[in-house]
Parts: sequence; structure tokens; C-alpha cells
Amino acid sequence: MTQGFHVDIADGIALVTIDRPKANAIDAATSYAMGEAFLGFEHDPAVRVAVVTGAGERFFSAGWDLGAAAGGEAFDSDYGAGGFGGFPDLPGRRTPVIAAVNGMAVGGGFEIAMAADLIVAADHAQFFLPEAGLGILPDAGSVRLPRLLPPHIAREVLFAGRRLSAAEAARFGVVNRVVPLAELLPAAHELAAKVLASAPLSVAAILEIERRTGQLDVLEAMAAIKDYPGYRAAIDSEDAVEGNLSFAEKRDPVWKGR
Repeated sequence: MTQGFHVDIADGIALVTIDRPKANAIDAATSYAMGEAFLGFEHDPAVRVAVVTGAGERFFSAGWDLGAAAGGEAFDSDYGAGGFGGFPDLPGRRTPVIAAVNGMAVGGGFEIAMAADLIVAADHAQFFLPEAGLGILPDAGSVRLPRLLPPHIAREVLFAGRRLSAAEAARFGVVNRVVPLAELLPAAHELAAKVLASAPLSVAAILEIERRTGQLDVLEAMAAIKDYPGYRAAIDSEDAVEGNLSFAEKRDPVWKGR
């Protein structure tokens, strides 16, 4: 256990479990330590995909620890290298993150899930942002949610605290899979295994392209991507040769990440 979470690494996957009873709420120290862990994954050849989940069956995360806030922790505290939750604002992140939402994703917990690249949810999970009703606001949620949901639904969640069930989140395209709780981590690992089957430099380049072209129109983006370091690294890599060779030889590729 490290600062309210623990990490287990196996078969290229880092499982990060938030474990802060009773609601897996995150204080600044926990977030800072999570940021160090996610930063470490970027330089660890044993990690190609991260899965983040919560301990227990009720909460993925209740977001910011209001107990810490009551004790004097500032809303704008230093949450570490990757912002609140360790990875959402990590500069140049190359490691894809899957959120395995095991229960309620509330406030900052929902923001963490939204920042993940893929989401698997237990069928009893709920997603909501109560901040406006508390006289504050969800910073990341105010930015990310309108990009994920139809505008009027996003505003109802933001303005009025509407709760999205796992089924609704799937219907709106916010989550990739909805499964029974017992199947949550196996489903997340199955999805991670599919990512692992792709070339690591290709996955990293796709993350870079998405991050850098979000505000560009299609023609501008297409003109820009060929100058991105990740694009060139993938296209000119040994793995690009291996991919074509393995296809021709009808075998699984052996990726080297170079």
C-alpha cells in the first residue's frame, strides 16, 4: 500500500487500485503519489497499459477528499505530475489507461474515469458530478463532459447533478463495456490484452495525435501529424517492418517498441 493506493504489475499491465475507505476519496498526497506512479510507468518497459480501479464494490472514487478539505487542504493544492488522480494531465503520456469502474464515480472520480482512454463499468456503477450543488464546480468535468455527451444531457449532469447509470453511459458512448462486477477486472484485462496486441509505438503515436489535434480541423490535423515525433517514430520503426512481415508469414508479431 502506498499513500492510499496499490500497484500490481503483470504481463505488461499495471493495475492501480485506489484503496481509501470508505469511498476511495483522494487527497493531495494520494494524488501526488499516483502521479509519481503513472510517471514511472512511462519509463518502465514492464508496463504498456495501466488499469485504474477502486477497492470494494460501492465506490470507484468519490473524488476529492472533503475530509482533507475540512482539515485545510486547498481546492487548488499540488496534485502532482499528472493532476488530480495521477494521469489525467500527465504531459506527453504514452501509456494508455483503462478505467475499470467498480461502483460510483463521483465528482473527481468521474473526472478520472473520463480522462481514461477506455472505460469498462460494472453494471451497478453510476457517474455523477455534484459540485454545483455544493457551491463549487467540476473543473475537468466542465471541459471534458460536453465533449463526451450530447450538450443538453451534459448540462443536466453538470447543472442539476443528474446521475448516469452504467447502461446510460454505454448508450451515450461514454463507456466501452458494461459487465457484472465479478467480470469487471477480467473484462478490463481482456481489453488491455487487445491493446497489448498492437505495436506500442503505434499506440503512443495515436495518443499524441489525439492530444495535439483536438482543436484543429481535419485538414490542418492531417497536415500536422507527419511532423509529430511519435508519428515518425512509429512509421520508421523496426516494429513497422515486423508488422508487415508477421502478416505475410501468418504469425503473431513480436513487438520491440523500436
